[in-house]
Amino acid sequence: MTDVIAHGIADERFGAVREQFENNLRNGADIGASFCVTKDGETVVDLWGGFADEAKTRPWERDTIVNVYSTTKTVTALVALYIADKGLIDFDAPVADYWPEFAANGKQAVKVSHLMSHSAGLPGWAEPVDKEVLYDWDRATSLLAEQAPMWEPGSASGYHALSQGYLVGEVIRRACGRTVGTVLREDFADPLGLDFHIGLPASEDHRVADLTPPPGVRGGLSYDSAIKKAAFTRPPIDVSETRTRAWRGAEIPAAGGTGNARSVAQIHTILANGGTFGGKRFLSDAGCRKALECQIEGTDLVLSMPVRFGMGFGLSGPMSPVLHEEAMFWGGYGGSIVLIDMAARTTIAYAMNRMAGTTTGDMRAIGLAAATWQVLAAA
Repeated sequence: MTDVIAHGIADERFGAVREQFENNLRNGADIGASFCVTKDGETVVDLWGGFADEAKTRPWERDTIVNVYSTTKTVTALVALYIADKGLIDFDAPVADYWPEFAANGKQAVKVSHLMSHSAGLPGWAEPVDKEVLYDWDRATSLLAEQAPMWEPGSASGYHALSQGYLVGEVIRRACGRTVGTVLREDFADPLGLDFHIGLPASEDHRVADLTPPPGVRGGLSYDSAIKKAAFTRPPIDVSETRTRAWRGAEIPAAGGTGNARSVAQIHTILANGGTFGGKRFLSDAGCRKALECQIEGTDLVLSMPVRFGMGFGLSGPMSPVLHEEAMFWGGYGGSIVLIDMAARTTIAYAMNRMAGTTTGDMRAIGLAAATWQVLAAA
């Protein structure tokens, strides 16, 4: 294959990172992708390349963006941490303090922290719903408010694949009067020039790369238990939906974010650098470190693997043995991921359009991150 080169910046120290990124494009592991690293608030790697579509008719440009599925959750968590740091949300308070209707069906003691850590017992909609629920905020949130928990809140995590964004987002909306996407745009993206969107304007559709589903997954996924069905089949996850204006334009704060590795890495420098970005303070250092406080650990009832959840992020543990106590991460269905190391003041992000059959990042991102860590450790 000719012209398989990575565009962007990566100085000679990161030669192995650039080579691995290009190899992923060359060997077909990636169709198009972006990879970005920040250190002490400065962008030290910013690579992109390949194509924005499976037919390889559209090059992946510097400003190409893509749906990153659950990596969106980390940006929503940042907004929640920001609103909490302003004193508008208390993570230890009952959700019903902000959203009175939520107290229905025995949920009066469910805390905001339970929503942030997937332990509220609301992994999805208990009854079958059509895809239109994703595009109707009031319907999505009112159905969740009426629902009884599927297990004792706070006793275990069960990944809230789509529901978490509506739950946390509604608390944010009630607490500050603005939606997640609005806070993101007005307080972060526009002032800082960050190209990440929860609710993408139609004017930007031409820049969006097409996701290619994992092999054998052209339609929905299916799961066996009632809890997993609620998380992943109500409604079914259908990758082709990400190409619609309805999906892109809606605020789906757990899975509908659109951006690239640069925007994901750069917005999380706020957390990696103790609350500052470009000389401006957004959160206190303590407000950032709130994310590292473990809320729940054990075998997740949806993911069926051992996890440790902080305030909106996965923490070091069996699922992520390479992380330490001041690092956190999360990834999206298909392979996108962000890692935030507060001790090293570093963020690493990857976004792509060829999806792998994973919900929490895959070896393409891990390999690039490992090559990056080798360089940073030697510095």
